[in-house]
Amino acid sequence: MASPENILLYLPEKEEQQVREVFAGLEEQGFPVQNQKPHITITFSPSMPDDVVQRASELLPPVMPARFARVGTVVFGTKRKQTVAWLLETSEELEEVARNISALNPNGRGQRWVPHLTMGLRLPREIVPDYIRALDEVTSPHFKEFTATTAAYWRPKIHHLTVFKA
Repeated sequence: MASPENILLYLPEKEEQQVREVFAGLEEQGFPVQNQKPHITITFSPSMPDDVVQRASELLPPVMPARFARVGTVVFGTKRKQTVAWLLETSEELEEVARNISALNPNGRGQRWVPHLTMGLRLPREIVPDYIRALDEVTSPHFKEFTATTAAYWRPKIHHLTVFKA
């Protein structure tokens, strides 16, 4: 499957580096390399409709920067490959904005939005319990909050990032 187009939130460099250090700690323990740039997805689509991008460019900048709290670990996927992520909570204002953007996306999940930061992408199902244990071990207990500072539209097929400015 080709990578979908995404409306994303990115962390500041210092926090992104902290996430990458967690990835490195997991890799040192023999787990699969995680190359993705740390991000929080608002919505995605094989090809993002222009009106969704336009609305996101209007709605997201006023709610940036946005604070997130790490409130748990979740596993996405029911098949052989699964994704491990940190479950996040944020302001009601950003949640409403994200649900509005998601609802506009015909390939989206309606008004549903589960804020999360992917920590293990497409992992073989059988290693997920050990991965979660290792994730807890290599993550500082003090690393509980994040600030999304940038909202953007990412088109991986053409490697093009459009940052939304206020």
